[in-house]
Amino acid sequence: MNPRLLRRPAAVVLPLSAALALSVVVGTADATPEHHHGSGARVVSTATLPDIPLAAFSNALVPGSVADDRGVDLGGIGSDLYPAERRGEYWTVTDRGPNGQIAVGKDKRRTFPVPGFDPAIVKVRAVGGRIQVLKSLPLTTASGAPVTGLPNQAGRDEAPYTYDASTPLAYDPNGLDTEGLVRDRDGSFWLVDEYGPSLVHVSAEGRVLARHVPEGLNLKGADYPVVESLPSIFLQRKINRGFEGLALLPDGDLVMALQSPLLNPDKATGENSRTTRLLRFSPRKNRVTAEYAYRFDAVGDVEPGQTKTSELKVSALVALGGDRLLVQERTDKAARVYEVRLRRSSDILGTRWDTATAPALEQLDDQGAAGVVLGKRLVVDLNTVPGVPGKIEGIALEGSSTLVLLNDNDFGMTDGPEAFDAAGRLVDSGVETTLVRVRLDRPVR
Repeated sequence: MNPRLLRRPAAVVLPLSAALALSVVVGTADATPEHHHGSGARVVSTATLPDIPLAAFSNALVPGSVADDRGVDLGGIGSDLYPAERRGEYWTVTDRGPNGQIAVGKDKRRTFPVPGFDPAIVKVRAVGGRIQVLKSLPLTTASGAPVTGLPNQAGRDEAPYTYDASTPLAYDPNGLDTEGLVRDRDGSFWLVDEYGPSLVHVSAEGRVLARHVPEGLNLKGADYPVVESLPSIFLQRKINRGFEGLALLPDGDLVMALQSPLLNPDKATGENSRTTRLLRFSPRKNRVTAEYAYRFDAVGDVEPGQTKTSELKVSALVALGGDRLLVQERTDKAARVYEVRLRRSSDILGTRWDTATAPALEQLDDQGAAGVVLGKRLVVDLNTVPGVPGKIEGIALEGSSTLVLLNDNDFGMTDGPEAFDAAGRLVDSGVETTLVRVRLDRPVR
């Protein structure tokens, strides 16, 4: 069957028999004065995702979409984590699928070893030591075709190549690099995407209803409505560092986080900046209503020994009461969780900070940013909590004292030609998709 003729993809429940053994890690973090918020936090349970061949998973959702998964298993579902209807169950979302980089001469080519992969919303629960897949929804266009995870636009996005970086692949204007996820009261989903960057509204069945992008993106050929409703300054996002975190506030508004500072006014500034941005979007008004500046800690404070400021990222937001959020800032090896309040006085939407006028927002140092960025309070330094995996991208709050964390294992992919053997089969990194529950030393109120 031609997957692009498929109009009503069904949700799939995968067998629950596949499982891995339970691994529980309990520990006490180092008690250091600057990290006192994490001094009593501890991991209380750990569960991992069993090996599920990616072709079997994908073809159950969209028959015939993946002819050869090259030995890749389902992974990447840790792009976000959102509580489902039953306690202990969560909605997650994959990113764009297995991908890597291979240097060819002076260029680094972006590879897609399973180009037919369709990003999916996946409902899971942890039982014992295993993550069970309860339900999966493929993301589809208005006509029912898979959106794919391939880049959208030549000249703006990285050119896609086959697994060995030898053969170019076609761009796909429908492609989404999905990251943050929430479920709205009507059962529909909101996602954020790194390519646009964009905010994507998806039906309860996984069909894209609308994709909100920055003004001036000029995306042509998409098989769903594309709305240029976001500030044009977001066109200056760094490649692979678009929107990553997403939260649904109690009043129904959405808040999305830009993973890394904009390349504003230039690349060098963006690479060295510690100021990124949050946008507030009203589904009722169908527009952005506020914008906020968020400032990272120094990279060496987040990950001791790290010196590259460009390693800093925001990967998760969690809504609390009122206008309060948890914000996770991280590198690939360490993470901290902060609480912020979205004060009206901190709104920078439509101000000079939405331009490249010098000094640009991204050019401000600590002193200059002090009166512009959101205030924040450290909740926990996860680097001080033994048993927390690296590259945490999904965070949820269970009750008031337990954080649920899910990592992105990148589908077991690594960069470089050694990612695949001579037969074109994946040499798995051994990094598992892992869900951990962390008991905090004090409630988040």
